[in-house]
Amino acid sequence: MKFTLLPHEREFGKKTNTGRLVVDVLGGDAEQILWERTNPVARLVEDIESGSIALLYPGTEDETLSDIDDIDRYIIIDGTWQEARKIYNRSPYLQRAKRFSLRIKGKSEYSLRKNQKEYGLCTAECVMEILRIKGQAPVADTLKEHFKEFVKNRGAWKLTA
Repeated sequence: MKFTLLPHEREFGKKTNTGRLVVDVLGGDAEQILWERTNPVARLVEDIESGSIALLYPGTEDETLSDIDDIDRYIIIDGTWQEARKIYNRSPYLQRAKRFSLRIKGKSEYSLRKNQKEYGLCTAECVMEILRIKGQAPVADTLKEHFKEFVKNRGAWKLTA
């Protein structure tokens, strides 16, 4: 299973960005690729065209979203929900990707930013949810422990194991 995180350049270096936490904890199973509107990464576009990767992005209530049972590669727009919407709307190649959304049962534990969607999850929480859905609970639990430390220390943390 592999996660491709797409942050905007403003998000890339933020101390409160949980995408870097995901990459640190999951190692080679996650990558952050800087989103560029006019210069998308060719291999990512190819993967979208081949249908071998799915984008986590909520649709409208009446829209049927892809099932992820047969998918092992995921794209997550790594930023605020407002930023994610702009990135999606400005990226025709992302709009061609299979999409899926998560059914959220509780509130986010991420408290490092203000004015976010009440039931929106941060990047790390989205990855944890996908890992659990795909039967990878031990990996999700490891990420959760590091995530708790990350939030507690307001983004200042160091991977110890």
